Amino acid sequence: MSIGDGTLAVGAGRPEAENHTPGLPGPVFASHFHLAGEPTGPYTYGRDTNPTWTLLERAIGELEGGAEAVSFSSGMAAVSAVLLSRVRAGDVVVMPDDCYQVTRELKERLESYGAVVRMAPTAGDAQIGLVDGARLVWLESPSNPNLDVCDIARIAEAAHAAGALVAVDNTLATPLGQRPLDLGADFSVASDTKALTGHGDLLLGHVATRDPELAEGVRLWRKTVGAVPGPMEAWLAHRSLATLQLRLERQAANALAVAEALRGRVRGLRYPGLPDDPSHEVAARQMRRSGCVVSFTLPGEEAAERFLGSLRLVMQATSFGAVHSSAERRARWGGDAVAPGFVRFSAGVEDTEDLVADVLQALEKALS
Repeated sequence: MSIGDGTLAVGAGRPEAENHTPGLPGPVFASHFHLAGEPTGPYTYGRDTNPTWTLLERAIGELEGGAEAVSFSSGMAAVSAVLLSRVRAGDVVVMPDDCYQVTRELKERLESYGAVVRMAPTAGDAQIGLVDGARLVWLESPSNPNLDVCDIARIAEAAHAAGALVAVDNTLATPLGQRPLDLGADFSVASDTKALTGHGDLLLGHVATRDPELAEGVRLWRKTVGAVPGPMEAWLAHRSLATLQLRLERQAANALAVAEALRGRVRGLRYPGLPDDPSHEVAARQMRRSGCVVSFTLPGEEAAERFLGSLRLVMQATSFGAVHSSAERRARWGGDAVAPGFVRFSAGVEDTEDLVADVLQALEKALS
């Protein structure tokens, strides 16, 4: 039976019904398990496996369209697991030069291991010209924070023809907004700290793949470096998935409304859901929802800080994807090629009219 995204999210990873048991068992706190005789079976040691992880990973695998999922203690743990476990000395890695800045910081680490890193922008599928001889192609679409989009299927086809694996950072979209594995990617990677869990109260990440051998390699990396999620975090994440479709729908509606309200009032307005956005054509073809992030540029640092300080309903915070709207002046961190007045805005689930009104009154104060 075909089911909708909301139904999928509510039931993902839940165990079979059994009398006198909860619909979602509580977190299992254990560093070790009873283990007489040979060390076989699903649960042997707490760094290897945990029943709470099992249910969460089953759920994420279902959301990813049928995959093996491996959960991690953070999004960067998941990113590192793919980049550092698949690449050896002499291998070529292709990365976007406009992806998440901490991901870009792995370039120096990869090069210290003897790998060669080639970089090109996300926009215009520029990375496709660098895939010859590559071992791994890393994509981020939409990119953070500029919201450029690349044609995942097109690049994946070219990369596979060149003998390379393809990984996509799908953090901004989530599996209900975009399924990289359906578009030909070998890995779908995300920081579940963001919209997937959506409450701004935990750190988590995952890697999903349909290749059992690739999954086992990532799982072994997690075991050896110890980048394991806590059972409480895993349980909170699984609990939060039930509202994923509801949250994404409201966040996308709010983001579009904010973007439309800002049209003609700010420079460099970007949101893939806007029909005139440079990314819209490709995004509409491969994304099912446009996400919660809007970016734009105010005249300078001072104007951006006035805008942020005048917001009444919006947190000043560096993350995105939570139920509570947030915004920040991205240039304060350094590392991104953005103007001093560049603002990354994450729409939450507040009433649309209230959120738009708050943004417009803050903008009026910022520009006065």
